[in-house]
Amino acid sequence: MKSYETMVDALADLNKRGYTANLTLDEDTVNANDQSIQMYADDFEIKEFYRFEGVTNPSDMSIVYGIESEKYGLKGVLVNAYGTYANNSSSAIEAKLNHPQIAASNHP
Repeated sequence: MKSYETMVDALADLNKRGYTANLTLDEDTVNANDQSIQMYADDFEIKEFYRFEGVTNPSDMSIVYGIESEKYGLKGVLVNAYGTYANNSSSAIEAKLNHPQIAASNHP
């Protein structure tokens, strides 16, 4: 996986590589609102992820996910807080977003 200095760099590169849908996290779905798509945990795969800490506040942490869904034929980006400010979601979505592979990662 690549390494990025900033979240903006990661988002720009993911977009250039086809991750164009802007995804949001709801309680039990990941949504592509502009396409009226709601995906449950089994509907997508996390292909890439990158963690970032805030420049001025280390507790301001975010993670960028590169997500693909064969079912819906889309590639998109989900930006979410992690740590103290992480969004609460259903156990299935939370388990997928916090898979041990991701939790053990040493990405920025």
